[in-house]
Amino acid sequence: MSRSDWPKKKGSVYWKTSGMLRRAGVLALTGKASDAVGIFTAAIPVWRSTGSRLYFPVWLSLLARAYGELGQFNQAWGHIGEAITAVETTKEKWYEADVHRITGEIALMSPERDLAKGEACFEQALEVARAQQAKSWELRATTSMARLWRDQGKPQQARELLAPVYGWFTEGFDTLDLKQAKALLDELT
Repeated sequence: MSRSDWPKKKGSVYWKTSGMLRRAGVLALTGKASDAVGIFTAAIPVWRSTGSRLYFPVWLSLLARAYGELGQFNQAWGHIGEAITAVETTKEKWYEADVHRITGEIALMSPERDLAKGEACFEQALEVARAQQAKSWELRATTSMARLWRDQGKPQQARELLAPVYGWFTEGFDTLDLKQAKALLDELT
């Protein structure tokens, strides 16, 4: 959708739904999965009806993650699959690395806990983030991989992977991603 299409064409429905999706995203990222799912499931059909596909990979992957946290894995896999498809069809590649990372997180949450799939998804997320030179996405993917390796009894490998990425940052140490990475590094020492 071109920039000139959105506010005029979509009006208040567009902006209200955009706000609902952002609120659901915040809820999903702050551990309120049930509330996030409720809002996402109400807002996504309306978003689709506006014709907008902007941020679709973000909303779908956060919805998938929330379903995973609720133990509803059929819905989680369905929505993460749709998020991956949305990355390809919309060409909205800026969020691609995190979609792969979230896919890996869902694989590790599942009752079948697919370690190989989780690791492969984290590797794919790292590859995309590095190709895009997206350090924040790289940090998230690296932290997820380091947690997996820690859990597999590979603390030295986990530290060697995470330390240089964490060390790249010179500010923003009060952000959640950097706090989590630092806590994991401290644990791995």
